[in-house]
This record gives sequence, structure tokens and C-alpha cells, in this order.
Amino acid sequence: MRARISILAFGVPLVVLCVVSFASRAATSPEAPSVILIQNATVLTVSHGIIEHGSILIKDGKIAAVGQNLKAPDGAQIIDATGQFVTPGIIDCHSHIAVDGGVNEGSISVSSIANIADVLNPDDRDIYYDLAGGVTAANVLHGSANAIGGQTIVIKLRWGQPAWKLPFEGAVPGIKFALGENPKRSNIRLTGVPPRYPTTRMGVEETIRAAFTEARDYKKKWDDYNKRLVAGEKALVPPRRDLRLDPIVEVLEGKRYVHSHCYRADEILMLLRVAKEFNFKVRTFQHVLEGYKVADEIAAAGSGASTFSDRWAYKVEAYDAIPYNEAIMTRRGVIVSINSDDAEEATHLNQEAAKMIKYGGLTEDEALKLVTLNPAIQLGIDKRVGTIDVGKDADLAIYNHHPLSAYAVVQKTLIDGRVYFDRERDIAARTDLEKEKQALAEKEKKAAQPAGAKPGEKKPDAGKPGEGKPGEGKPGESKPDSKKPDSSKPEEKPKPPASSFSGGAL
Repeated sequence: MRARISILAFGVPLVVLCVVSFASRAATSPEAPSVILIQNATVLTVSHGIIEHGSILIKDGKIAAVGQNLKAPDGAQIIDATGQFVTPGIIDCHSHIAVDGGVNEGSISVSSIANIADVLNPDDRDIYYDLAGGVTAANVLHGSANAIGGQTIVIKLRWGQPAWKLPFEGAVPGIKFALGENPKRSNIRLTGVPPRYPTTRMGVEETIRAAFTEARDYKKKWDDYNKRLVAGEKALVPPRRDLRLDPIVEVLEGKRYVHSHCYRADEILMLLRVAKEFNFKVRTFQHVLEGYKVADEIAAAGSGASTFSDRWAYKVEAYDAIPYNEAIMTRRGVIVSINSDDAEEATHLNQEAAKMIKYGGLTEDEALKLVTLNPAIQLGIDKRVGTIDVGKDADLAIYNHHPLSAYAVVQKTLIDGRVYFDRERDIAARTDLEKEKQALAEKEKKAAQPAGAKPGEKKPDAGKPGEGKPGEGKPGESKPDSKKPDSSKPEEKPKPPASSFSGGAL
């Protein structure tokens, strides 16, 4: 955080410089070796145990071999990870990074037309900061102002690449739902703006039910049309397209995942009932701070839970959160992940996972799964990432200590076999970056001085049009007397009214 403050303190030009400098050292060049061997590391595979003095062979962005004593092919790039630990890249199942502008389209309660994919910002520096925390993929969500919000997208944190290269190829798209206080907006009152429906929890439920009722009828019209078209009928008129309902139909067809913001047990059960009624699955309950109360019901529905480690009591509906939530849900058969919902929090999700060893007694493997394999399963990308196995994408994080240690610091982060973050290279570049910042600051200072002025000399005040030189009045006008300091005593502040309370303490 300190680095961000020092950069922003110099003004907009330096922010631009910062972005350019980050990009210049972000990723290896396209000409980088297609074969990489990470050797002499402790490899935490997550799927099949720990390999001491292990090696990982990467070819064309994929893991080609994992084991001990692997030989480097000719021309391979060698990464010596002696004394270090390699894990699958961290996957954040609830993120709002890389979004250009606000994440909420709060004007209407069903904003399924909005799509986060349309506003991805590849220059968001949080991408780089999260890479420095070992994050390689993130589920970028719409906000929670709506019962049914905008469409979501899974991205890889390919810093330095254009926006069209950020999406995780083949990942199932999602849509954001929200329950409870946020979508009912009962605490928001704007002058001159009437309250937006819904303003109660039962209104949130009926908003979701009404949308799915419309989508079901809309889908039937299209199904009937397509059947008649296949049967050879001529001169058919297709149903009118409804961009609001198209994403909801995809949910009914299993082509789009539902990720629902929630807190309380009653609202979790409510959405499970609605999902059963319309025959769709809630892929993940997000936040789900009272999930431990209804863990059996979540597990029976086949839904996942993506939550915080120990954040609660920031509002009334979060008061019943407990640090044993993840462990209880895990023991009851729920696939659980820990997410950030915050760019800074994402930089240490490994430590958030480690807390579950203390709170609930999860094993090291179970704790690591909370930020690797489990979110991959929840996002439907576990065949590609989440563990260190042959054939999977080479999305990896290399730590100087065990990743569940408070002393662990990421040394390198790889995505598709390319080094997108290198701590050693980052530190080496900081001196040059500081020089660039100072040079730009001096240039900015000189640009503010008038031509011919001495360094530090201020530009004279030109005065208003029609006036003489500074300090001179108009011709024939006497110079006003200099204002004497007010010698009157300051007014006494009014004393507070005497309290009429005569009892004990309030």
C-alpha cells in the first residue's frame, strides 16, 4: 500500500508512468523459451501430496512432467527454486479488479443486460499487485445492488496483455445474484428519487421468481419456434429477442453459473427453494457467513460456498459469522473456497487460508484447496488449473517459505508458463523507477515556472483585466488604507443548554 500512496502523491503524470513501468517488466517476452524447468523445490501438488526436491517441466505453457530428478531439455530456461515452495496459482472466486468504472448497474433490480466482459481494464494496477500475491485467476463479478445483477467473467491475470487476452478461455460465464440488505436498498433514500422495488426480502425473492417465470415462458417460445423450423415450416416469424432474459435462459440451460451474494441462513434456503422450483443450480453462495447453519442443505443441493476467513460484524446481517464457518461446511461436504472481495485482500489469500488450520483444524492440504482446487471446481475450470498435474496449465506461484506461513512472500508467479511477476526483477527496477519519478517531478515543476524566471521564483500575478500592475490602483484612485488587525475580543461561544437529565448514567 505504501508504494501506491507514494506514486499517487506526485499527480496524474506519475500514475501513467507507474503503469508504463509496471508493464515494461510485467511478463516475459513472446520470444521467451517455450520450455522451462523449475527445479530443487518443495512442490505442493494439492492433488497428490508433497514432492521434496521436486521439479516441474513446462512445455508450451502446460505442465509436461512433475517429479524428482527431471532433466532439462536443451535450450530450456532453468528456474532454481532451492529452498522454495511451488503451489498452484491462487484462484480468487470473488473479485472486482480490472473493471473500468463502477461494478453496479443499480438503476433496475434485474440488470442481467450489463456485462463485466465489456468493461475489462487491462491497465488496472491491482492485476499486478494481485500477481505479487500469487493470484493467477479471478472471477470478476458485478456488484450486489440488484436481485439479479450483471454477467460475470473469469479472467487470467495476464498483466501487460490487452483486454481481449484476459478472459479465461473456455470458462463458463456467470451472473451475479444478491440477497438481503444490498438489493432491497432500504437504507438508501435519494431526495426526489422514489424507492426502487424491491425494498424487502420477500420482494427480492419475488423479483427473482418473476424473472425466471418470464425466462421460462420466453424459452418455451423459442423452443417451439425452433421445433417448427426444424420440421420444415415456412414463413415463420421468430420471437422477439429480449436481452434481459437471454442470460437467465442460459442459467436454465446450465450454460451460465449463478454466483449469489448472501449472508443469512433464511435467505440461503429461500434461493435454494427458488432454484429447485425452476430446476437450476446455484453454483456458489458468496460470503455465505451463516452457511454453517444450513451446511447440509447447501451440500445436498450441490452448491459451493465462497466466503471470508474472519470478516464479520461490519453490518447487522453479518453478526452471526464465526471463524469456524469454512471448517464446518467442509466437514458437511460443501466445496468451500476463501475469496477476497477486495484487491488488497487478494494479495494474501494464502494467509487467509492458513487461518482455517487454527479455526477448525483443517489439514494443510485442505487449507490450500480453499484457494486453489476448490475455487477452480466452483468456476468449472478444475480440468485446467487448481493442482500441479501433468497436462494442466502452468499457472504457478513460487514462495520463499511455506505458503501457509505468515513469512511467505511470492518470488515468481507464472501463467501459461510465462513469468508475469518476478520479485527480484521488480526490486531491481525500483531504483530506475524512482529516478524516472524524480525526473518527471522536476520537469513538471519547471513547466509551471514562467520563461526566464529563476528557480523557485513564483510567477507574478497578472491582475484582473483593466487593472494596473499588482499593488497599484487605477489612475486618480487613492490607495486603500491597510486593514488594521481586529482588536476586538472574539465572541464567546454559546454555552450548551443545561441538561434536564437528573438520573444516573445514560
